[in-house]
Amino acid sequence: MNYFSWLALLAGAAIGVQAGMNAQLGVLLKSPLLSAAVTFIVACCCVLIVVVITTRQLPSLTNVQSVPLHLWFSGAISAFGVASFYFLIPRMGVGPMMSFALTGQLLIAMLVSHFGWFDLPIKPISISKCMGVLAMIAGIVLINRP
Repeated sequence: MNYFSWLALLAGAAIGVQAGMNAQLGVLLKSPLLSAAVTFIVACCCVLIVVVITTRQLPSLTNVQSVPLHLWFSGAISAFGVASFYFLIPRMGVGPMMSFALTGQLLIAMLVSHFGWFDLPIKPISISKCMGVLAMIAGIVLINRP
């Protein structure tokens, strides 16, 4: 595994930990939406600090205006996903929730890659990828058995 693989693994672990922590925050605050709002405010502050420290030049107005409208709404999709995590984890448990979420992520990632949506590199769906997803779904079934 290379550096990026380890970083991706660490990022996945971070999502698992923060999802559980923020789900508990939602339970204690009696509002998964408030927990999501707190999460996004803290995340926004952290990202803004990194941007201020690392950004040498902001994009031009022309660059900003050339961004397709639909790309500006990814934050709304993220908010739905994050708030859903915080709502579902106390009801399902972090393991089952993450296993279903990961399955959903892999399925949509295969479609996004196959069709090259959002100008991303095209990576065609193959039989081996389909077999991997089926194996993962079988694993999800086993993980979630009583």
